[in-house]
Amino acid sequence: MPKMIVSIDGVVIKEVQLTKDRTTLGRRPYNDVVIDNLAISGEHAVFQMTGHDVFIEDLNSTNGTYVNGKAAKKQQLVNGDTVEVGKYKIKFVAEIAGDGFEKTMMVKSAPAAAPPVTAHPAAMASAPPRPAPAMASGAMGQASIKVLSGAASGREVPLTKVVTTIGKPGVAVAAITKRQHGFVVHHVEGAGNPSLNGAPIGTDPVSLKNGDLIELAGTQMQFVQS
Repeated sequence: MPKMIVSIDGVVIKEVQLTKDRTTLGRRPYNDVVIDNLAISGEHAVFQMTGHDVFIEDLNSTNGTYVNGKAAKKQQLVNGDTVEVGKYKIKFVAEIAGDGFEKTMMVKSAPAAAPPVTAHPAAMASAPPRPAPAMASGAMGQASIKVLSGAASGREVPLTKVVTTIGKPGVAVAAITKRQHGFVVHHVEGAGNPSLNGAPIGTDPVSLKNGDLIELAGTQMQFVQS
């Protein structure tokens, strides 16, 4: 199935597989792809799939829809095209192999440059741990996120990438970023603000320490660092 990889400022925030003839994108919560940002119109654009062909059509949005930097009203997409809406970039990937992940909670890692192609947007990643890249002297050890509640309770996902996004697209998404001397978390999108040990998390990064409890979209998780 073709899919879209949504990012802002180089950070991947969600991945969406195109499984329907029409997949709508906009700020309103009833869209298939919800981007909660004032630069995005309530009904901004629609992805139309006919057989193996996918078209992007702008729905008379206020700020327009761009494909590879050029304004587009309706245009067929090819593998690797980049759709821009507001400050968000959406990379179109023609086909990927299907994953059998549980469609509940997502915990998704993103490398520093290239976006991942291994996890469904609303899936709880269950891939086997990968060795963490070598870090500078004095850097932290291994770290992971353990899910404590919900359908994915008991799952533990290693934080081996530079950026790992957690949450439910369209509801609330936060990002955990690996830095040279530790990990930080910040709110990315969605109306439901995540909390750290009961205190709200904003858009400014907050440092994490072993045992910290994160609550997001009704799911409680624990940051574990060795």
